[in-house]
Amino acid sequence: MTASPFPNLFQPLQIRGVLLKNRIMSTGHDTTLPTDGLVNEALIAYHEARAAGGVGLIVSQVAGVHETARYTSHMLMATEDDCIDGYRRLAETCHAHGTALFSQLFHPGREIMEGGDGLLTVAYAPSVTPNERFRVMPRALDQTMIDEIVAGYGAAARRMHQAGLDGVELVASHGYLPAQFLNPRVNLRTDVYGGPLENRLRFAAEALKAIRAATSEDFVVGLRISAGDRDENGLTSDEALESCRLLEPLVDYVNVTAGTSASLGGAVHIVPPMAYRNAYLSSDAARFRRALKVPVFVAGRINQPHEAEAVLAEGAADVCGMTRALICDPDMPVKAEEGRTDDIRACIACNQACIGHFHRGVPISCIQHPETGRELKFGTLTPATRPKKVMVIGGGPGGMKAAAIAAARGHQVTLYEAASQLGGQALLAQQLPRRAEFGGIITNLSRELELAQVRVVKGVRVDAALVEREKPDAVVLATGGRPYLPEIPADDSVQVVDAWQVLRREVKTGSRVVVADWRCDWIGPGIAELLVNDGCSVELAVNGTHPGELLPLYVRDNIAAELHKKGIGITPYARLYGCDGGTVYLQHTVSEQPIVFENIDTLVLCLGHAPVDALKAALAGLVPEIHLIGDCLAPRTAEEAVYDGLKAGAAL
Repeated sequence: MTASPFPNLFQPLQIRGVLLKNRIMSTGHDTTLPTDGLVNEALIAYHEARAAGGVGLIVSQVAGVHETARYTSHMLMATEDDCIDGYRRLAETCHAHGTALFSQLFHPGREIMEGGDGLLTVAYAPSVTPNERFRVMPRALDQTMIDEIVAGYGAAARRMHQAGLDGVELVASHGYLPAQFLNPRVNLRTDVYGGPLENRLRFAAEALKAIRAATSEDFVVGLRISAGDRDENGLTSDEALESCRLLEPLVDYVNVTAGTSASLGGAVHIVPPMAYRNAYLSSDAARFRRALKVPVFVAGRINQPHEAEAVLAEGAADVCGMTRALICDPDMPVKAEEGRTDDIRACIACNQACIGHFHRGVPISCIQHPETGRELKFGTLTPATRPKKVMVIGGGPGGMKAAAIAAARGHQVTLYEAASQLGGQALLAQQLPRRAEFGGIITNLSRELELAQVRVVKGVRVDAALVEREKPDAVVLATGGRPYLPEIPADDSVQVVDAWQVLRREVKTGSRVVVADWRCDWIGPGIAELLVNDGCSVELAVNGTHPGELLPLYVRDNIAAELHKKGIGITPYARLYGCDGGTVYLQHTVSEQPIVFENIDTLVLCLGHAPVDALKAALAGLVPEIHLIGDCLAPRTAEEAVYDGLKAGAAL
């Protein structure tokens, strides 16, 4: 019998009255799926997909414990008994698959993102110390409201216990209210809740005692805390560890993370992008585990089962949070346990449809697995009633997804790609600095094609004659886009090139470069960073308010940090006009005044893409059914291309 490659990952773990069947956890994360502050069918279906996929523990997203805890307009609330029924259905669903269910109990303090009606909300904190990120000036809590909030933790825990959940987790991480009490640079109180650590711990201790008093002896009570806020004014790792030592008698585990919601730099660690190495918090967790007797959980870019196994094997933690890995592939645990590691769809930490959707106030998903968050619609593939012969033309992410879904439904599918490799623009994206992991989307979708037994033909450019010979029942056009190159006044004094030419190393740019960035995504900043790494002096001219304006926030802020560290000049509100005499001319998009860069060797155009869709007209009348997807339909991002592919594959 072959030994398991994951001897630690699939060991059970007893925590008080709960037996976790393995060491894989889905950490608490907002989904924007709930409605009216309550658990609904969409949220239950979302978590059931992960429970059915074999995860040992699900910690459901934050549940507010007091009316002042509403930090977004779409969060769960546990302040009334009407929440119990939804949580009961969620618990029963998870338990049916052998998965334990905890809930996070939450108060943000001053970390208020938005109000429900567009008005600024009154935020409460230990002291009148401002939040930098959301520009919130809180009101200091008085004793009456402190007592109300502490009682709210107890009442919320009682409701979770009554609903049949296995435990709750006090959220003292990321600069939220309990952490604000712990932090002496935020908590400036002079009463029994401020000053020495024993006083600053009082709020968390009272909340934990209220939770325990409202539940039962076998009910699990955990604590989530940041092992350092990664911020100048944040909680330090030493302060967090000492707090955990003193609170340890009141908790059954400590869940270690990093960062704070209070600053842009600290918030990046809430959902770290691909620029951070895998399992980068394992050493922090190990320090806590050495100092504590209760189990220690850890998260932080643990994307693959072998990474989690390494964390467990070295004794850094007892349980690994693998949330984005499970968003990307709900079946990751069972695939790992069965040894089907090649079948795992690995998260690439793009942040685009998970936390990126949350920050836009729309339901969670995944650019590689758009079924996520749409389980009620796409959770189960419907077999085709009449198998069709299908040609998919174009082997980028959209075409690959369409082919895999169509074939999995029972259609006879051939995917044609003109180039020698599948992947489309993802092949270029992975060449940008700190974006190599984006190429994982190609690896993952290629495996989906193999599993669905799609016939793949590379190096063949499809024309109408080939389609007429093949006589397909349906064609999916996924022919992508090309760089948009507008007519601009120019002479030969400045070399004008596009981003694709730079990435393909088809041009030499010279020493002084202007990058004109219309799209405000990661291409313009990535090209700028690439050229600076090559020794160029670069000015990034952005037709927006700031670089990365369209990107997920933590990706944007990580990019901003790199641009600053590398000394790349940034000019916002800049519309490209033209170039001559070694000068690049732009126009301020609001003042309409000129912006001039002199002595420039090369102008790099990052101005978006135009659709490549000529084949549609050529196929008119030849094929009964034609679907356009991805950039050939309308140039957007990989997320839309893959989702278009899912929809087309499901509709055939």
